[in-house]
Amino acid sequence: MQHSGCRWESAALFSLVLGGTCYFGSQRFIGAVNGVLVFGIIASFGALVAVASGDLHLDALLKANFQAVPMSIPIIVLSFVYQNVVPVLCTNLEGNLSKIRTAIVLGTAIPLLLFLVWNAVILGTITNLDLGSDNMIDPLQQLRSSNGAVGPVVEVFSLLAIATSYIGFVLGLTDFLADLLKLPAGRGSPAPYLLTLIPPLALALLDPEIFFKALDFAGTYGVLVLFGILPAAMSWSDRYSALSPSMNLPRLVPGGKLTLSIVLGGAGYVIFSELLEKFGH
Repeated sequence: MQHSGCRWESAALFSLVLGGTCYFGSQRFIGAVNGVLVFGIIASFGALVAVASGDLHLDALLKANFQAVPMSIPIIVLSFVYQNVVPVLCTNLEGNLSKIRTAIVLGTAIPLLLFLVWNAVILGTITNLDLGSDNMIDPLQQLRSSNGAVGPVVEVFSLLAIATSYIGFVLGLTDFLADLLKLPAGRGSPAPYLLTLIPPLALALLDPEIFFKALDFAGTYGVLVLFGILPAAMSWSDRYSALSPSMNLPRLVPGGKLTLSIVLGGAGYVIFSELLEKFGH
């Protein structure tokens, strides 16, 4: 009972502090807070890599299991979703194309670098993985059991990573809801913030494991449909449909039908594979 009460208090405090920061804070203040959190992420990540890579075997990085690639795509896609924050980014940077491009490139490159380094550490440290086995192994659990210093660093890194993601999604979703409901953005109306903050808080309190359950579902169906199939289908319709008025807009994505077909086919293949995996047995 005490653990449950602590969970309620922690979750409510987390949402209150970060949600309040997004609602009451200025753009400069939110940027400063996010900058401090990102610095903390990089510092804790560096400490985590230093601690975990003490027994790194470079030859283990040469092993591969390509059959596991389709299963990893939903998590990879979900990890690099940022499109919902782009409208807020454009507003905050006042439409400066150079700054927007720099923010998007660096904002994607830094997580990608961390992602690759972390995977290299995991794959190079845990050498007893059976690539042909269907048994799921938690690499973090193995690292924690072999090195007691890993646990606290992981907790700090995870908290900071969730906090930065939380701020980004709150800003993006509140901006979307304000536009959808024709409400004033920012402090003009608390409704978008309440609609953004309260439902996930309630779900998290009702089922603390729902985040992990939703990761695979969101990456497979939500993200791949919303940011994979729909944009490609919309572009195809705008470019090649006879019903679409020709506006002579510049084509930002090269490759024509081939590129769009690859995007549609790739997203559709992953979704179909997951459906077949879940309901085919």
